[in-house]
Amino acid sequence: MIRSLAITKDFKVLHNVPLDQLDDPNIQWYWVDFNNPSEKDALHLKDHFHFHPLAIEDCFYLLQRPKMDHYEQIHFFVMHAINAKTLAAEEVDMFLGSNFIVTFHLHESREIEDAWSRVSEQENLRSEGHIYAAYLVLDNLVDQYFPSVYQIEDQLDDIENNLNSEATEVLMSHIFEIRGKLLKLRRTIVPMRDLLYRVINTDRIDQIRGHLVFFTDIHDHLLKLSEMIESNRDMTADMRDSYISLNSNRMNSIMKTLTVITTIFMPLTFIAGIYGMNFAHMPELEWHWGYFGILFIMFGIGFGMFLWFRKKGWFK
Repeated sequence: MIRSLAITKDFKVLHNVPLDQLDDPNIQWYWVDFNNPSEKDALHLKDHFHFHPLAIEDCFYLLQRPKMDHYEQIHFFVMHAINAKTLAAEEVDMFLGSNFIVTFHLHESREIEDAWSRVSEQENLRSEGHIYAAYLVLDNLVDQYFPSVYQIEDQLDDIENNLNSEATEVLMSHIFEIRGKLLKLRRTIVPMRDLLYRVINTDRIDQIRGHLVFFTDIHDHLLKLSEMIESNRDMTADMRDSYISLNSNRMNSIMKTLTVITTIFMPLTFIAGIYGMNFAHMPELEWHWGYFGILFIMFGIGFGMFLWFRKKGWFK
């Protein structure tokens, strides 16, 4: 589907203007949105707008890393939205010309829909021009990152509060799942941060100079998101290390108990081994009370060693 939004010189809105009429001198700037276009619709990128073939190819070759390319007077942006359910990146492309923007996406985009509605309804935004409309698209995309990051932070807080509970293994599986989610977000947020850094420092798009403060604000948001991602990754690493330490301490305690028990039984096993050899000339074998005497001695040795180990604190 292709839709267009044209802003006249007196800042009125014209909807769904045919592409061949967008060059009307009365139109100050316009926005064309390609929303999940058909193959026939996509041909307009080449036949009407004459965009560079490499840029058109990038629109269909998913999933490109967020980037900015310059083709003479046309500037091409690859941006990423985030699917709120899967946290998977979804590509949104944008062409920026001297008096127009063209957005291209193969999926529904609430961010573009919101920016489109705001430009249509608010005259003060229309008067800012197409660069501000491009800013709205970028700003909406970045703002949608925050709920996913905040949700992960809440999950980590819950896990940290229950880290010492009996269901530690279940919590650790959640931690590794969260680390996977953080990795997905990091793969989107960090390249977007680098893209905005290039945007605010480029000399190729003169019109951005007048709106630099707005794009700088988006970059600041991405810096904050990057720091939150790294902080959460460090937190999951600390939780993982705590889990490993708890497991090691628990294993050490178990091994110490088993070692004490084994040590107690070593002399008892030695005595039982001696009198189990069945040699003919073993005087104790003929003793009437020999069996009960050896049992008493073995019991005394075992109980004595138990008391001694307990006094040393080996059972704590």
